[in-house]
Amino acid sequence: MLIADLEAGVTNLNRMGPGSVDLILVVVEATPKSIEVAQRAAAIAAERNVGPVRFVANKLRGPDDLAMLRAALGHEVVEIPEDPGVHEADREGVAVLDHAPDCPAVRAIAALAAQLLPAHAA
Repeated sequence: MLIADLEAGVTNLNRMGPGSVDLILVVVEATPKSIEVAQRAAAIAAERNVGPVRFVANKLRGPDDLAMLRAALGHEVVEIPEDPGVHEADREGVAVLDHAPDCPAVRAIAALAAQLLPAHAA
């Protein structure tokens, strides 16, 4: 399995051919601009048949953020909460896994990884 953190936007999706990837994780925040880009990314992926899309809601501040994203995207989303441990690690210039390995964001990302790995282990 290869996970690539591509630059924000949809340029890379426009360059991919049909069936290029097993899964596209679209990271989205509860802001109008982020939702717009996530919707465009999902539409391009579907139009070009690049691969299935799964949305990852990042920096969720509460149930209202989650409800807004579900309504706007029309799909379930993987939830990653807003987490002071991430900000603290970033300020200190260290990996969040080293700084706060049990923080809520790390636990949520680990749960996502556990979901993805069995599906691609075969």
